This record gives sequence, structure tokens and C-alpha cells, in this order.
Amino acid sequence: MLSAAEREEIEQVLKHYPVRDSVAIDALKIVQRHRGWISDETLKEVADFIGMTPADLDGVATFYNLLFRKPVGRHVIALCDSVSCWIMGYEGIREYLSSKLGVGYGQTTADGRFTLLPIVCLGACDRAPVLMVDGDTYGGLTPAGLDGILERYR
Repeated sequence: MLSAAEREEIEQVLKHYPVRDSVAIDALKIVQRHRGWISDETLKEVADFIGMTPADLDGVATFYNLLFRKPVGRHVIALCDSVSCWIMGYEGIREYLSSKLGVGYGQTTADGRFTLLPIVCLGACDRAPVLMVDGDTYGGLTPAGLDGILERYR
């Protein structure tokens, strides 16, 4: 069941939209911020609240790669796998992260701290290779520099 705080936040955002279902992405982001991810049950509750079918809202949720439809770790690492990042050393970064964390893409570390995900583009090609942790973007990555980044999220 949507909490009172979630309902209130969604209602506040709704004031900026002329049509109730236009708030779909914002509503899902609000719920995810509170819960960490969007379960099937939660998606149905949000859909009912904003006047959409669960199928239509799921189409929105699964289109955006930063809306999580299964549990994730406390920190989500999104590693850019665009052409620019590939050219600038993405594979070495991915291999180092996978080895260091003991996980592959779509997996969460045993301690629940990190989930590693690919992302198509972070819009920072001039700083490739690039990753984002919880909304913080880091560029010009090297395997040696990754330890310091990860340590910030311990």
C-alpha cells in the first residue's frame, strides 16, 4: 500500500501536470526513492492511484533503465557501455569492477551494498569511460581510480 508520504509527494507533483497519468515517471521515481525498487504490487498501486492500467505503467517502468523492477543494492553502479566508453577502455573497467565486487551485470554483492548495471549512455563522452553511482558521475576512469570511488560508498 502506498504510504501517506508517497501519496502526498505524488499529489504535489500532480499539481504541475494537466493530465493525471502524466505523472507516471515522477510517481515511480518517488516510490523507488522510498522503497529502493518497484515491485509488481507497488506498480499496481501506483497505476490505480494515477489512473493508468498496470500494463501501461509497466511499459513506462521497463522503458527507463534507472527505474528498478527488482531489488537492488544500497548503491547502484551504472557503467556506461556506449561506443565512446568502449573505445576509451570500458572493458578493463567492467572487468575490474566485476572482479573487485564479485558480481556481473544485474547482480548485487553478497553484502547488499552494490548492484552493477550497464547503461547505454551517461552523456559524458568527453570524460569516457564513465560510470554513475547513485546519481554521482565519475569520468576518466582507470582501474586504479575505482578503489577510491568505491570507498566513498562503503
